[in-house]
Parts: sequence; C-alpha cells; structure tokens
Amino acid sequence: MDLRRRNNVTVTGRVDGPVLLLAHGFGCDQNMWRLVVPVLAENYRVVLFDYVGSGRADPSAWDERRYSSLEGYVQDVLEVCEELDLRDVTFVGHSVSAMVGVLASAKTPERISRLVMVAPSPRYIDDDGYRGGFSAEDIDELLESLDSNYLGWSATMAPVIMGNADRPELGEELTTSFCATDPHMARVFARTTFLSDSRADLKTVTAATLVLECEQDVIAPREVGAYVHAAIPGSRLVTLEATGHCPQLSAPEATAGAIIEFIGTSR
Repeated sequence: MDLRRRNNVTVTGRVDGPVLLLAHGFGCDQNMWRLVVPVLAENYRVVLFDYVGSGRADPSAWDERRYSSLEGYVQDVLEVCEELDLRDVTFVGHSVSAMVGVLASAKTPERISRLVMVAPSPRYIDDDGYRGGFSAEDIDELLESLDSNYLGWSATMAPVIMGNADRPELGEELTTSFCATDPHMARVFARTTFLSDSRADLKTVTAATLVLECEQDVIAPREVGAYVHAAIPGSRLVTLEATGHCPQLSAPEATAGAIIEFIGTSR
C-alpha cells in the first residue's frame, strides 16, 4: 500500500528547512493545523498526516486490534518518518498525540529529537495524588454516551472541548470534524485515548521538550501541564493566553510563535 496515500501525507514549506511533523488528536485530522501552517511553512518543512481511521486516511488500512492501543498510532508516526526518511524532527503532537510523540521518540531518537506537546495529558482519569480532570465514572459515562449516540455526543461535547463560547464557529468546526469520522473507528480511538495511562513514559523522555498548555482547558487542566512539565527532565512549560483544548485554532499566532521560539533556542 502507498503509505503516503494511506495516511494522506502532505508536505509543505521550505524544502531545505528543519522538519516539523504535526500530529492531530482524537476526532480530528490535519486540517486542525491549517491556521499555524502558513506561519511555520515560512522557515520550516512541514509534514502533516492523518492517522488511519481519521480524516482522509485510507479506511481500508484500519485494523481494530492495531488501533486499540497507542502503539498503533505510534506505528503510523514511525512509518511516515521512515517513508519520508525524516531525521532531526520536531514532533508537534496535539492532545493524545503528545503521548504518541513521547512513545515514538523513545523508539527512534535519531528521527525525533524535539517534542512539542500541545495540551497534553498522560492520563485523563484522576488517581491518588494525580488530577487528570475526570473521575472514572465521568469517563465511563462519556464512553457510554459516545457508544450509544456518536453524532449526538459530538454535537454536545465538541463545543465544550473547544471552549471559546463567544466564538461558536470554532465549536461548530470541531463538531463537523468529529461527525466526519467513522463512528466505529472513533469509538475505538476514544477508548484508546481516554483509558490510556502514559505517566510512567514521561520520565524516559530525552528529547528537548516544550509543554504548551492553555489558561483554561476542561480536557487538560493546568494541573496536568504542571505534572507533565515536572515529570520530563529539562522540559519547558509555556501557558498560552488561550482557552479551550485546541489553541492551534483559537490562538494560532501564539501557538506558532511558541513553537518557533522553542525550536530556535533548543537547536
């Protein structure tokens, strides 16, 4: 199978520029990056893709067993890197993809040398001494609602996840993205996302790391950003003047600026 077609790989920007690999989160696709790409493409080679089961990736390549764990998404990343022979990459992962980047960089440090974690969460469920933002009952209810009425769940949850109630067009865009995803594939990705626990993997990170959080985020509250920052040695934490879980849409200039400043000081 043509891997570039399988993952709907797009390459733009400076051919000879440092490489940025942008990875979307649950229910989304590479279109979520469109407002930051023009800024980044001025000086960087920007690579975008869709995970199998999302966006315009080839649905015939989807395998429930593979994508029932984060390792399946890690394999997508590693295979894209190998296909394009990407090296010294800055991996920019949104939401659950931040943890995909952690796992991928551990497997191929020669390819992924820097991590930008946008609104990351290593575990969404609260635990002793850890606040993920949700109780186990919250997540059970969320997944049950998603299983029983995915389109209704999307219409209800997307505006909450996006935040920025004064800009309803943002919530509508995320709703559209969720609704465009195959419901069965989305259910599998949701369980993989919301039941994951990658806390132990954070201390293994050796790549230079930027943690980007928002001032208000119902999915990844600031306690989570502080936890990730404390767990990754030498990481940098930046709090964007933004609300919601998708700053690349709600605050694209600040998001792009933070990425550029980090790369410039970490090379």
